[in-house]
Amino acid sequence: MWTAIRLKAQVLTAHGDVAGFELRDVPVPDLRPGHVLVRVAATSVNPVDCKLRRHGSGATPQLPAVLGADFSGCVAAVADDVDRFIVGDQVFGCGGGVRGLPGGALAEYLLVDSRLAARKPERLNHRESAALPLVAITALEGLDRARVAAGDLVLVLGGTGGVGHVVTQLARALEARVTATASTPERARLVVDLGAQTVADHVRETPAEIAARVTDGRGFDVVFDASGGTDLNRSVQAARRNGHVVVIAGKGAHDLAPLYARGQSLHCVMALIPMLYGEGRAAHGALLERIAGFADRGELRPLLDDHAYTLADAPAAHRQVEEGRALGKVVVTVAEF
Repeated sequence: MWTAIRLKAQVLTAHGDVAGFELRDVPVPDLRPGHVLVRVAATSVNPVDCKLRRHGSGATPQLPAVLGADFSGCVAAVADDVDRFIVGDQVFGCGGGVRGLPGGALAEYLLVDSRLAARKPERLNHRESAALPLVAITALEGLDRARVAAGDLVLVLGGTGGVGHVVTQLARALEARVTATASTPERARLVVDLGAQTVADHVRETPAEIAARVTDGRGFDVVFDASGGTDLNRSVQAARRNGHVVVIAGKGAHDLAPLYARGQSLHCVMALIPMLYGEGRAAHGALLERIAGFADRGELRPLLDDHAYTLADAPAAHRQVEEGRALGKVVVTVAEF
């Protein structure tokens, strides 16, 4: 039935600039055991999508390929062995666009492992839901690993970034005392709106100076570097002895001696692992269910960039993210329903 239908997709034909994208008609993928076919309403562009497009890596699907990890949409078909969803369910998730997966979300339909999806938040529309999966999974996994609890002092480096603005909200929902960094008055007001009790300017102050001022020199219980920075020592110097440091990027050479000397735990979060290796996919889906719960309780709402993109505009959306011009998540609307 489905394979006879053609769908529109942005197909990456060559690595490099966004000129490698071509809007093409491609066949709907065959339904596989354990999978659902989702009619995509929206997807969002993450920095990792741009890296896969430009450079290629061990995580990049073989070209030609459809990129796009995050999705929100409606279940159009369900494999016989799947009992979590039925046709018509509104779902969201992070389940495409990397090596080993059958497709990407820059397309009208996406075939996705059902374990990598969950029912979308009822309080959010498809554009908002599509902005959450990768960044929220990263944020919640990092907070879980650091065992963030009520009363903990948490420093979020990059408080208005894609991951950072979610960390700020989730840490607040967990009743932590949150300090978030921002580089402009506009961004400072934003992190307060997101729930941060204290705002710091990371251009004027180092993390260690922020810790000295906010924690009376004790250090933060958890430092979550959501900036994607590569200077691990900045975070180590801001965390207390036996505290936790969470990072989402690890490029560069790092001296772990200061971390060891302070008895700190380092948590490196790489949310693509279940997608790439098939390990922990059910846990990935469980995180999505918790994320939907935070959203439906009014504790989490994504910040969306003002630009409106359609599937045909996806190259421009990639360019905006790559150039660092977005304030909030960049979302591509694939279909209106």
